[in-house]
Amino acid sequence: MIVIGVLGDIGSGKSFISKQFGYPVFNADEEVNKIYRKNINCYKKLKKKLPNYIKKYPIDKNKLGRAILDNDKNLKKIVNIVHPIIRKEMKSFLKKNKNKKMVVLDIPLLIENKLNKKNDILIFIDAKKSNINLKLKKRLNYNSKLISSLRKLQKPLYLKKKMSNYVIKNNFKLLTLKKRVKLIKDKILNVRNST
Repeated sequence: MIVIGVLGDIGSGKSFISKQFGYPVFNADEEVNKIYRKNINCYKKLKKKLPNYIKKYPIDKNKLGRAILDNDKNLKKIVNIVHPIIRKEMKSFLKKNKNKKMVVLDIPLLIENKLNKKNDILIFIDAKKSNINLKLKKRLNYNSKLISSLRKLQKPLYLKKKMSNYVIKNNFKLLTLKKRVKLIKDKILNVRNST
């Protein structure tokens, strides 16, 4: 099984591009939303650490956002509770899909949390800051301070780009992107088939 790790800035189009590969995708953001809605243990732990913000189940993401904005240290508390659950979910995703030719990991802190293995193929999504900011502003609960707090958790983008096996330029044009993904996917499959 080929494991692809998709890297890039918040709002660079990682999730959209991950889906274009046409193979199972582990989307950490979607998993986190599921955890907030369905994981009672996570709720209890967060309620204990952030009693002023987490008062009812399911967890309201906006309340977590508020907690982070009020105090940067709260982000660490949330991360320490949520990430071990994500790691577990990712392992079961990989196990479930072990017979697939390829899987895609769309995990914002993949490198930072050392979730990638040596043989994984890393793809960096390169997008212009101006395009990213336009896209982010269209998000429902857009908050620039919150995004900047989340960015602080990430390694510098130039490092992620340097670590990557491939770079996809995202110009936010659907057809071009589909072509670029197909080219890289074919390259990866050819390399694996020839070894």
